[in-house]
Amino acid sequence: MPRSIWSGAISFGLVNVPVKLYSAVSRKTVRFNQLNKDTGNRIQQKRVDPETGDEVSYEQIVKGYEITKDRYVIITPEELDALDPERTRTIDIEDFVDLDEIDPVYYDHPYYLVPDKGAAKAYGLLLGAMEQAGKVAIARVVIRSKEQLVAIRPSSDVLLMETMIFHDEVVPSEDIEDLPEGKELKVSDRELKMAHQLIDSLTAEFDPSRYHDEYREKVIELIERKASGEEIAVQPEAPQPARVPDLMAALEASLSAVKDKDKGKGSSDGNGKAETKKSSSGSKSRSTAKASS
Repeated sequence: MPRSIWSGAISFGLVNVPVKLYSAVSRKTVRFNQLNKDTGNRIQQKRVDPETGDEVSYEQIVKGYEITKDRYVIITPEELDALDPERTRTIDIEDFVDLDEIDPVYYDHPYYLVPDKGAAKAYGLLLGAMEQAGKVAIARVVIRSKEQLVAIRPSSDVLLMETMIFHDEVVPSEDIEDLPEGKELKVSDRELKMAHQLIDSLTAEFDPSRYHDEYREKVIELIERKASGEEIAVQPEAPQPARVPDLMAALEASLSAVKDKDKGKGSSDGNGKAETKKSSSGSKSRSTAKASS
């Protein structure tokens, strides 16, 4: 059962909406420990002075910021504490913006905002007003002594709060050296038309339950097989995908493959209409593989 990790109030003009904060995601990472290959014992991490070789206790460690090679400015915990933002218990809304104005690159981690006891009506007011206005609230909040910029938006019957990346933390695309120039991106109208057809043929309604972390599932299966004593044969490394020599030929082959799958998997409903949407979306990975060959 998820537990609240923070409680406070959304400040909306002169209206305060008491809320509790819950993480909206639970990462499913497979974690490994480092072991001694010969003994099977778990490796311990030690803090060692590279000059003396002596182990350094936690009490002796200070924070240092490197300003030039091997030259540091020492910062004390007290100095950092003095810079901490005021420890408020409010989520202060600064602006309301349209959702499509926010580039998804600015989103970081999602949370649920749930009304605290006695706050359901005020919470419902804010939720309903934001749904009708189609707006997202941009706010600031202090969590674990760090000020966060956040976006709050209605999601079904709950307010979703996402921490955001600050503007100067986003790498501008123009800073990437390998980006092609405009003339290199030019394609013919025929190629563009066929690409649209391929996209349309692979279009389906988004169903998040269809997508799985296949690598994590394979890792867990591998662990279970080895734990049961099974010998594992290591497969050779997959070859790198070849470059497409003829873009039009690849598009035509992809469209042909999708159409063949539709014919093979299409079924008729009660009115005699062919239902091919699932088969076309289901053949996405295979048709893409053909386009790369």
